[in-house]
Amino acid sequence: MTTDENKIRLLVAAWVERTRAGDVAAVLAMMAEDVVFLTAGRPPMIGRAAFAEASRAQTPPNAAAPHIDAEQEIEEITVVGDVAWMRTTLRIVITPTDGSPPITRAGHTLSVLRKIDGRWIIARDANLLTKV
Repeated sequence: MTTDENKIRLLVAAWVERTRAGDVAAVLAMMAEDVVFLTAGRPPMIGRAAFAEASRAQTPPNAAAPHIDAEQEIEEITVVGDVAWMRTTLRIVITPTDGSPPITRAGHTLSVLRKIDGRWIIARDANLLTKV
């Protein structure tokens, strides 16, 4: 395994860990300013600010943020210079704090990463997660 591949695996592990902890600021720092997220049935979410807004929108006023748990398995990583892509399987369980039942989504993802100043970040992400 190359050093870059190992750094990307560490990025994915940190993303999952920081998401579980509800640390949106840390997750935002792991993505490019111009990041683009593609999800089925929705328009693209473009930019770090849009991700932050979507994260805030999950939490009603004066309520605790939902707990988000994820399991991600990297199936393939390809690194070419300062650009990489990876294919994964992902399972997310969102547990609202209002007593509503958990929502589970699972499927495949394809992500493009950039290395900036020796650090890998998410630049583009397409996921095919569906409700389970």
